[in-house]
Amino acid sequence: MKLHELSPAKGSRRPRKRIGRGQGAGQGKTSGRGQKGQGSRSSVGLPTGFEGGQMPLKQRLPKLRGFHNHWRHEYVVVNLGKLVRFEKDTIVDPDALTEAGLIPRASSAVKVLAAGHLGHALTLRVHRISAAARTAVESAGGSIELLGAQPAPDGAAPNGKRTQRKADAIVARAELLSRPATPAEPVAKPDAKKRARGADVTSETKPAKGGAERGAKRKTARVDSPAAPDAEQDAPQENEAETEDRE
Repeated sequence: MKLHELSPAKGSRRPRKRIGRGQGAGQGKTSGRGQKGQGSRSSVGLPTGFEGGQMPLKQRLPKLRGFHNHWRHEYVVVNLGKLVRFEKDTIVDPDALTEAGLIPRASSAVKVLAAGHLGHALTLRVHRISAAARTAVESAGGSIELLGAQPAPDGAAPNGKRTQRKADAIVARAELLSRPATPAEPVAKPDAKKRARGADVTSETKPAKGGAERGAKRKTARVDSPAAPDAEQDAPQENEAETEDRE
């Protein structure tokens, strides 16, 4: 057998259809495109999924809205009552569950729930287990080994430096808000004008303002008004004495 002797299988290759070569070939003139219309043109720029103008399938289908968590972990649930088929002191792991037909594959994450009754001790090696199922397994004399990364327990610091700093900041803020507030002591401010003259006068020595000050001025004016005529009478007497001496 040589390379030039090789040939394809009979019927596997067909001759190319020759279009636009005249009426005798059967695909002449319009070349299988029809006579008129959008598809008969040389540049038909139809988008993918075009259905002739009707509503496309991708728009007819319903869409699910809402938030989709891309980091969601899916677990295959195994009830505690289905583990009765294993003998006492058996190690139940994803491989054993796959052989028993309880989970589809050994790489699946397994979570055990407390539905059913378990009467003998088993060693469970699963990824998650509910609190009620843990109590039932331990009361039957079995043990539990959790596989993979586990979430932080309640009250423990979260993983990561950034979340740790956030937790510390929250604790510090709570301690600051829990402290009792101490009232601030008033500080006496000296008068600016008198301080410039060298006198240290506080705000307590400032005279009263408003109606009390005006009333005090009125009283002093009334008391001083009778004494004014006497002073005027004394003044002429002194002048008369001076004139006599001069004479």
